[in-house]
Amino acid sequence: MQDRRTFVSPFVRPRCLAAAAAAAPAAGKAKSVHPWKAILAGGIAGGIEICITFPTEYVKTQLQLDEKANPPKYRGVGDCVKQTVQGHGVKGLYRGLSSLLYGSIPKSAVRFGVFEFLSNHVKDESGRLGGTKSLLCGLGAGVLEAVLVVCPMETVKVKFIHDQTSANPKYKGFAHGVREIVRVQGLGGTYQGLTATILKQGSNQAIRFYVMTTLKNWYRGDNPNKALSPLVTGAFGVIAGAASVFGNTPLDVIKTRMQGLEAHKYKSTLDCTLKILRYEGLAAFYKGTVPRLGRVCLDVALVFIIYEEVLKILNTVWKTD
Repeated sequence: MQDRRTFVSPFVRPRCLAAAAAAAPAAGKAKSVHPWKAILAGGIAGGIEICITFPTEYVKTQLQLDEKANPPKYRGVGDCVKQTVQGHGVKGLYRGLSSLLYGSIPKSAVRFGVFEFLSNHVKDESGRLGGTKSLLCGLGAGVLEAVLVVCPMETVKVKFIHDQTSANPKYKGFAHGVREIVRVQGLGGTYQGLTATILKQGSNQAIRFYVMTTLKNWYRGDNPNKALSPLVTGAFGVIAGAASVFGNTPLDVIKTRMQGLEAHKYKSTLDCTLKILRYEGLAAFYKGTVPRLGRVCLDVALVFIIYEEVLKILNTVWKTD
């Protein structure tokens, strides 16, 4: 029987092998994300996410501001929701949304942009980002977003929410509230609790990006460019969010107290910490953990899912390689 195997010229074979060898390193190298793409994708993700999850942030803040009293105003998450809806309607759960919405877009933009910028400079030769380096990049992103966006945004948000508990609320809206805060307390009035905010945001993003990067590296194995489905990305986001909640809720409580309408009671972040410990006990540092856990897990999962999906779209219409 005639042998029908295809004959390959010895002159062609070396060229094929050389081409394959040249392509191998490129296929095994992880792709980097351009910082400007990260900024745009992060901003879009932050805006969409906060519109979905804000009611849980509202409840968490109310419970943290509900200092130990006889008796406390709220008996728990459900009671806080019930009293808010009874007194102000469902829209009451969205009081302060404007301040967060205005801030969430630049916050996420700064976070992802800085993280990708830093990580692009510390990745190894294969384009991989190790766990320790991702933690440091996340820390840098968290600190910068705290100073540029989060502290003033959170201060205004907390004051809005706290103001609603007053018999005669004095803030009529975002612009009016900001004007009043600056008029009465100066620009520094929007930077209350800066130290606590830096500690919170820095540790938040360090933990989240570390967990996300570690899980992604584990999932992808030897293929750094292996695609992640939204379901997998969301699951990793939930784990990263939960880790950050259990890791830094005490810092979140201190930050909230330092930014409330009664922040004048505290001389400093340390003084606030000691007074909470002395008068309310260790458990007070974990007030609002349950609503924060639900809000943060959903927040982180949604942000990373939306961020990754927006990046896919941007990569098809915006070539930066």
